[in-house]
Amino acid sequence: MKNQKEAIRKSKTFDDLLEIKYGKIGTPVRDNYEEKANYFVIMEILKDARKEAKITQQQLADKIGTQKSYISRLENGKCDIQLSTLFKIFEVGLGKQVQLLIK
Repeated sequence: MKNQKEAIRKSKTFDDLLEIKYGKIGTPVRDNYEEKANYFVIMEILKDARKEAKITQQQLADKIGTQKSYISRLENGKCDIQLSTLFKIFEVGLGKQVQLLIK
């Protein structure tokens, strides 16, 4: 614990902090963290886009043929989403164009 606190104090970048807390990229713990962080970012983008469109969760749900509770669970990171559903929400529900980049 003391070594970790010292390492945190000496760290110079956010990546250093992530490595201290979750390990190196490619390790199971770090991969799990990265997956959850990416999901969080996508759901925040969804929430922001919905608010920018000035529609409620209910209105978005109605547009894409689902329940408000599903939109709420998505925005709160409480359930997984299929890629086709993500595209449908953004393109049909919010009128946004979605591009997928794979590195």
